[in-house]
Amino acid sequence: MTKADKLKDLFFPPRCPICDDVTGSGIGSVCEKCRKKLTFIKEPTCLKCGKPITKETEYCRDCTNRRHYFKKGVSVFEYGSISDSLYRFKNKGRAEYARYYARAITERHKDFIRAVHPDALIPVPVHHSKLLKRGYDQSLVLCKEISKLTKIPVCDKLIVRSKKTVPLRDLGIRERQINLNKAFKIGLNDVKLKTIIIIDDIYTTGSTIDEISRTVLERFPCDIYFITLTVGRGI
Repeated sequence: MTKADKLKDLFFPPRCPICDDVTGSGIGSVCEKCRKKLTFIKEPTCLKCGKPITKETEYCRDCTNRRHYFKKGVSVFEYGSISDSLYRFKNKGRAEYARYYARAITERHKDFIRAVHPDALIPVPVHHSKLLKRGYDQSLVLCKEISKLTKIPVCDKLIVRSKKTVPLRDLGIRERQINLNKAFKIGLNDVKLKTIIIIDDIYTTGSTIDEISRTVLERFPCDIYFITLTVGRGI
């Protein structure tokens, strides 16, 4: 650790990315009590979206009944164990949490990333009004941290958010689809990407990932996968 890092830690002591308490360790280190509380996604999971399933089936009910535009996705945590952390990451300026999140993603799903062998990581873009309010795009911040660990380039100009949408948490599947209709557009026309991984914080019904995937596939034929930090309760 450099003198500058030590000085920074003195005035801005590193905090646990889960509970936000001072840890006394380096940035991105989870405290002992939170390490015991974290709940990772475990098998069996849906072969399409990676959502936990309890029955002896290959796909969750949603993926059985609805066509998705992406090929496959995976997640890392059960939502309840990092919901407060995720809220601070998105709304309270805790962008530094992305270091831990990226490390958890790459450690948990290194085999998936290696098998997919993506040409680029694609962050789910936020609308410019939210970017001004928040100060950063949390998916882009996360993408950049994953890129540091995997050496996979980030392509944050491929998709742009052209429409301001209402929060999805209280909407049903059909309402989400209507809300997200034409919410994204292609920002680059001269890219040659055969495989991409979309990065987002949460997967619930897949409406956001689907709309981005549909938008991309209208212009470029490619294989689309996704990784999210957590899975929310689907419809």
